[in-house]
Parts: sequence; C-alpha cells; structure tokens
Amino acid sequence: MGGGFNVLEYELRAERASSLGRSGLKAEAALADLKAWDPTRHGNDDRDARLRKAVDAVWDLFVQREICGLRNSRDVVQRYGIPGEVLVRLGSMQK
Repeated sequence: MGGGFNVLEYELRAERASSLGRSGLKAEAALADLKAWDPTRHGNDDRDARLRKAVDAVWDLFVQREICGLRNSRDVVQRYGIPGEVLVRLGSMQK
C-alpha cells in the first residue's frame, strides 16, 4: 500500500514542479515584454496592458512557489529582475 502513495506523491510533486516552471517562463516573457515597451513606438495604453500582464504573471509565479513550499521571494525578485512598479501592484485589484 505504501508504494502506491509514494507514486502519487511523486506525481503530485512532478506536477507542482512543472507548473512552477511554466509560471517562471510566463513571468520571464511578461517581464521582457514590459521592458521592451518603447514610448516612441507604443502608447500608454499598451504599457498599462503590459504592466498588468507582468503583474498577473508574477502573481502566478509567487502563488506557484508558495504551493511548492518556497516562501522567500527575495531571490525570485532578484533573479527575474522584477521591477518595483510590478511588486507594488501585486495583490491589487483592477476595477
């Protein structure tokens, strides 16, 4: 009986790790898109949309890390270069 539980636990951990990886890639892409905004080629509405997308992606990454038991976000902020304007919006609601 114990072997079946270990297989299930292994599958759950593998899925959590895969989900965390996808969240990291999504956050990287959204942050790169925000950084690529150019005021000479894009309007402010475009920048706002990029910022919202980055905030959502970073929020998802933080939630996935929390699910995996990784609670310290300082290393993630540094590793991904998450700007302060994204961090201050985490948890805020757009109405």
